[in-house]
Amino acid sequence: MGCGCGYSAQNVSSTISEKGSAQKEIHVVDEVETKPLVDMECKKCGHNKAYFWSIQTRASDEPETRFFKCQKCKHTWREYK
Repeated sequence: MGCGCGYSAQNVSSTISEKGSAQKEIHVVDEVETKPLVDMECKKCGHNKAYFWSIQTRASDEPETRFFKCQKCKHTWREYK
């Protein structure tokens, strides 16, 4: 499966069939992370790559909260500044 940008995914879809008078096939694509990947050590498994995003969770005069999700074990944590 390609998107024109050089990325290609293999073995990321599965097929679901419904029983009934007419057979339908629904293709479900596995979740693919689109967030930036940064060097950050996971405190749960020790892996050194994590996805990164930030959200304004407090007042607008406070810094954003940074979130990380381990690439390997999917553990998610946040960092306040």
